[in-house]
Amino acid sequence: MLTTMRTVELLDESDHVANMVLQSDIAENYRQCLYRLKKDSHAQALIAEFMKIKEQYEDVQRFGKYHPDYKTITRQVRDVKRQVDLHATIATFKKAENELQKLLDEISVILGQAVSDHVKVPTGNPFFDTGSSCGGGCGSGGSCGCSA
Repeated sequence: MLTTMRTVELLDESDHVANMVLQSDIAENYRQCLYRLKKDSHAQALIAEFMKIKEQYEDVQRFGKYHPDYKTITRQVRDVKRQVDLHATIATFKKAENELQKLLDEISVILGQAVSDHVKVPTGNPFFDTGSSCGGGCGSGGSCGCSA
């Protein structure tokens, strides 16, 4: 592929959009929440505990309800997950992360639809996936029959 001046200009403009996203209030809020999350020792301990129990849960899942610790591990996973979800710092970070993801999804959809209505932009958000022929936004051509 031959790189033209127009291609270089497009790449420069994409860098400009990326810098605008980085300088946005949403991105700044995300960075601040990430910093607070990394500095919150209780939140880090909860996340580490959840990851440890999650590994045990994955081992138990291989045998299902026939594993001797199935009920115990399953209950522990739910309890720790609830603690993680209800922790204020973690919840704030997740909210900021979702807001940033929503902004990036909106930009992706706008760029994709500017090129063509038929361009598939997998966002993982059903709100933006209405333009997909499969309605699921997978864009993979898998079992849904989508031929992206």
